[in-house]
Amino acid sequence: MSNSAIANATYTAKTLDERTALEVSPDYSLRTLGCPIPAVGDLGSLSDAVLHPESFDKHLSRSRWLCAMDTIARFRPAACFLLLFLGIRPAYAQGDVPAAQHRNWDFSIWAAGATGEENTNSFSEAQTLTAAVFVGKEVTGEIGSGWRRGRLEYGFDLIPVFRQFSPQPIYGRGFEPVILRWNSGLHSDRVAPYIELAGGALRTNSNFPAGDTSNFNFTARIGGGIQVFAKPHQSVDIGCRWSHISNANLGVRNPEFNGIQVSLAFHWFP
Repeated sequence: MSNSAIANATYTAKTLDERTALEVSPDYSLRTLGCPIPAVGDLGSLSDAVLHPESFDKHLSRSRWLCAMDTIARFRPAACFLLLFLGIRPAYAQGDVPAAQHRNWDFSIWAAGATGEENTNSFSEAQTLTAAVFVGKEVTGEIGSGWRRGRLEYGFDLIPVFRQFSPQPIYGRGFEPVILRWNSGLHSDRVAPYIELAGGALRTNSNFPAGDTSNFNFTARIGGGIQVFAKPHQSVDIGCRWSHISNANLGVRNPEFNGIQVSLAFHWFP
């Protein structure tokens, strides 16, 4: 068989451990699927590559090695990032803040915005802003088992700022003497969830909601959130609650405020 005939022929070589299609092209270049290998001319001649399988296998092994190096080069940034992550993660784990530490006292300042309904059954009817100071103390160690385990915390709020923006501007102050918070035992190193129930009273500069209602109302809320511990004795608290305000029929009418309240708090644990 002449060299020109060999050059125009196409061969398929299959190894025992991998089926790789190899094409012998007229330009004396052998290529695997997506992975170039050195020219056949490096073996001496095209006929040598075809007639001497052992030389061809050696040539193919070199090809696979070059292909592997090319793949590593392509993914070098990702590999560096992975090594950096694996190196940093152990150091980060050693510096994790224990979220389950016992809190003798819990001091916090928080602010919350709420949107809800009073008369029209529309949650966009009324918007309020509340700011408060919280003092709490865990009254139990960890109790319960499984997903129910946790610690009970009792606290109270002083509310120096209450502001309704719409439908009418109203100002007030309040007090929540009963806040029960369940600090869940299911937590990660820095994040701890909780649920809470609170009740209190609110006095405003005019009737709330506006009309023949009352300027003295009772408040109730229930919800939960998460605490993110930045330092051993500090955390940021993000919460979401159902908020209810009504005068318990102290006024001629009792339309109530019902809404969703989102809060942000900063805690210190001395």
